[in-house]
This record gives sequence, structure tokens and C-alpha cells, in this order.
Amino acid sequence: MERIRVLIADDHPVFRGGLRTLLSALGEAEVVGEASTGAEAVKAAEELQPDVVVMDLHMPELNGIEATRQICQQSPHIGVLVLTMFEDDDSVFAAMRAGAKGYLLKGADQDDIVRAIAAVGSGEAIFGPDIAKRVIEYFTVPRASHAAQAFPELTEREREVLEMVAQGHNNAWMARHFVLSQKTIRNHVSNIFTKLQVADRAQAIVRAREAGMGQQSTKL
Repeated sequence: MERIRVLIADDHPVFRGGLRTLLSALGEAEVVGEASTGAEAVKAAEELQPDVVVMDLHMPELNGIEATRQICQQSPHIGVLVLTMFEDDDSVFAAMRAGAKGYLLKGADQDDIVRAIAAVGSGEAIFGPDIAKRVIEYFTVPRASHAAQAFPELTEREREVLEMVAQGHNNAWMARHFVLSQKTIRNHVSNIFTKLQVADRAQAIVRAREAGMGQQSTKL
């Protein structure tokens, strides 16, 4: 059987080197390229057409989620295996929505990584045990519970403001609703953008609605 052609996308050269050495020693996969940024990963995937891209999420220039999305859009036959330190629900489900076929944590055993690459290369979806547990819980726990648990990094007030943002209300409306100054509301909104790592209001609304927020109003 032909070896699986792999592109490694990670900004840590030591990790890339270790994974390349592992795969070369086992002989089950061939590393056809490496990328140290998300933009490089997208370009290399288009040029090299590997079977599998092993993708970290924390990447310079273009994060791993967006890089995954672009790779899957331009080359749907390429399987993306996320191999990262991030195990929060937002990262896991964002990667799945972007098109990733697998998700492992960097603490996984080498055998598990090799098996995951082989599985994704053959078109299967695979998740590490901790990630699989999160996926199962996501679909078995009532949706409202996920909305309540979403974005633990936000304060109670910031969560209330995000709920209003998700419903489509502007800063002036929220200032009247919460009996606060517009400057205070702007500060809350700015803090929310920073904590959620979004660039603007539209992205914040998408994140919030995906978490089940903003469902009480159809106002846009």
C-alpha cells in the first residue's frame, strides 16, 4: 500500500521535527511538507495535495481554524487532523465546523497519533478520548445548559451584554436597558471582543448564537 502523504503545520520546529522523525521511522507515512504559519499551510496544501494535514490551532498569520476551513474548501479530499494543546469546547467545535476530520491533544501517545493519521487518511473521523467525551456531552446535555456554560471567561455583566448583542441590540439601547453610560457599554463590548478573540460585532454574534445565546429576539 502507498504511504500516507502528510503535511505538518505547526509553528514549533522541534515538534515538527519530532513528528517527522516518528512517521519516517514507522514507514507508514511520508512527510511531504511542513508549514510554520496558517497561511503557509493553506498554500502548501494546495500545492502539495497531501492526504492528511496535521494542524495545530495556535498558528501565526492565520489561525489553525481558518487555515483548516480554507484547506477543506479548496481541497475537500484532504483530511485535516487537529493536533493541539487546546481542549476547550469552542476550539473543538470550531475545528469540526471548519471541516477537521480528527482532533487529538498533543499529550496523546505516539501510537494514537499514528492511528489517527491513518484513520483520517482513509476518510474516517477520529477523536481522542477526552475530545470524544466532550462531543458526546455536547449532544446529550440540553442546549440551554451549554448556553449557560458558554464563555466562562466573561463576567456576569459581559455575558448579559453579549446576550443583548446576540439579539441585535445596539450600544445606545443597551445603555438605556442596563442604566449605564454608552462609554461603559462600549468598554464591555470591547472586553468581550478581546476575550472571545473576535474582530467585530458580527463575529461576536456568530459565536454567541452558536452557543445558544440571543434566541429570545429576532431583531437584527
